[in-house]
Amino acid sequence: MDNKRDYYEVLGVEKNATPEQLKKAYRKLALKYHPDKNPGDKAAEEKFKEAAEAYDVLSDPDKRAKYDQWGPSMGPTGFGGGGGGFHAGGMSMEDIFAHFGDIFGGGSYGGFGGFGSAAGGAPRRRRQPKGSDLRIKVKLTLSELATGVTKKLKIPRFVQCQHCNGTGAKDGTAFQTCQRCHGSGVIEHVQQTFLGPMQSTSTCPDCQGEGKTITQKCQYCNGEGIVRQEEVVEFTIPAGVSDGMTLQLKGKGNAARHGGVNGDLLVVIEEIPDPELIRDGNDVVYNLMLDIPTATLGGSVEVPTITGKARVKIPAGTQPGKVLRLRGKGLPSPEGYGSGDELINIMVYIPEELNDTERKAIESLQGQPNVQATDSIKKRIFSRLRHIFNPES
Repeated sequence: MDNKRDYYEVLGVEKNATPEQLKKAYRKLALKYHPDKNPGDKAAEEKFKEAAEAYDVLSDPDKRAKYDQWGPSMGPTGFGGGGGGFHAGGMSMEDIFAHFGDIFGGGSYGGFGGFGSAAGGAPRRRRQPKGSDLRIKVKLTLSELATGVTKKLKIPRFVQCQHCNGTGAKDGTAFQTCQRCHGSGVIEHVQQTFLGPMQSTSTCPDCQGEGKTITQKCQYCNGEGIVRQEEVVEFTIPAGVSDGMTLQLKGKGNAARHGGVNGDLLVVIEEIPDPELIRDGNDVVYNLMLDIPTATLGGSVEVPTITGKARVKIPAGTQPGKVLRLRGKGLPSPEGYGSGDELINIMVYIPEELNDTERKAIESLQGQPNVQATDSIKKRIFSRLRHIFNPES
């Protein structure tokens, strides 16, 4: 069971909070529990991470929509570890600042200037750059959605240059200490306010926070530290996902310039319509057309299912609109609790043309008591078909 607190509760906002309200609430908590303000306080660090996790999900429209639907479990796509996931629970401090450094303003462990040094705490950590995310669409059949599938795709993306180890410098060594920030990666500012001098920091514009500058560029990547190439990415899509869902594969996106955190690969699920089966949530619907003799006398027919074929017994006197149910033949629940059913909707084919023999056979039945619909039968059939004409009934 997931014991996570509700993300809206963590940030102290309502469920209809705007992006600006979310950002303001997160910044307030981040400032309150920032490690530089609470050196050595593990409880504050956990609250800092918890707030980052909540903001990571709620600030992204896709993640927020799925969180509102599934809650903290995030449904089938909430898997973690190597498979990826929607939430930020596995983020390190560096990851958090790489994602949300703009909220803090960059610089010393999030832009707090002298908090760390004033408290004699941890040294400044420069914000790590993050590579851009990649988004791809993967088309899946109903069978693949039902059972899950492992895919291998060749994806063009930026990867670390092997000739310079991602540094952008020739042989990975052609550097010098930044002359402007003297290797710290940040520039300190002191501003006089009515409360007294206030210290803040910003990323060094000369070295972009790296603390060093390149003296000779790598000829293979032209100093970028990354090169574009095709790579085979293997990933597993769990059973029960549906059209429009997005799986997030951590670190499988583009590499960052001059090292840092890789972006993510966002896999968007696209369902291929089945030629015979219609999906309805976790259930699937099959429209079975019977001939008059089979509907009247009963019999056995073969119907398609997600995983193959199944034989179904048709009771004698089966009426149009009757629904037969194959339990467990639908799709698995996204939350892992059982599977849907296959619903077989009975229709009866009335021939449009008859030869002489067929016409005589039908005419011979006219007036026979058991082929006439009594008032009670009419009411029963109408009651069964009522939902077709009045969906609200």
